[in-house]
Amino acid sequence: MDINTLKQKANWVRQKSFQMQISAGKGHLGGALSITDILVAIYCSGIFNLSPKKKGDPERDRIIFSKGHACLALYCVLADKGYFPKEQLDKHGQNGTILGGHPDHFIPGVEVSSGSLGHGLGIGCGLALSAKLDKKSFSTLVILGDGECNEGSIWEGASFATQQKLSNLIAIVDNNKVAATAFTRNFTGNFSLASKWKSFGWNTIQIDGHNFKQIINSLKKLKQMKNSKPSVIVADTVKGKGISFMENDYHWHHGVPKGEQIQLAKKDLGLV
Repeated sequence: MDINTLKQKANWVRQKSFQMQISAGKGHLGGALSITDILVAIYCSGIFNLSPKKKGDPERDRIIFSKGHACLALYCVLADKGYFPKEQLDKHGQNGTILGGHPDHFIPGVEVSSGSLGHGLGIGCGLALSAKLDKKSFSTLVILGDGECNEGSIWEGASFATQQKLSNLIAIVDNNKVAATAFTRNFTGNFSLASKWKSFGWNTIQIDGHNFKQIINSLKKLKQMKNSKPSVIVADTVKGKGISFMENDYHWHHGVPKGEQIQLAKKDLGLV
């Protein structure tokens, strides 16, 4: 897909994610809006071996959505790719839905259940190691949040991946710099997250996570890279991207717009 088509698709994902949150009266919209462009690039660029027709293929690439609370955007992308009917999106958060507040492995296209932060990288390490031992060619991509990177289990996984030379493992960090209750720097200081990954022995690239050209070029580069290291993309993003009053504000980690805020959000997203 060309860049303009990807931008249009991302705009639809943001619109639909907002509508799903308003309809359900709950959901983590801020992080869903920051990860949208990254998810669209991953699933729509053709870089990874992903398709509803290949969901049981042992050679399919594995996507681990570790920051599961941002699943509104993931559900939209999976439905758009045909993993399940788009009509399911309108049932999100209702009784009997397959689309809960965090993704689980019963949802078509979801490899593992997530939501308890800090687990995804360890699972990704296991999948990457299994591919290496079984001489399989698939890649494993783990999508993390920057707040999630405060979990010690992330750095245990990072060390393990380096020691095991998991060159078939890629992590991408949604570095929106805003956690559930404050800016991430309030918890861990104003250090360079990219430098930390590099110090753990990973191939490291830092990009603008809303620039499709940069996202796609970095994914291509790391997927094709031939060395013995795991790789990470630190993608600088904006929490609440696309809705002006939500941007860079931790109150919208899981806040739900009400009253006039709904109309303002609709205007920002091009829904009115």
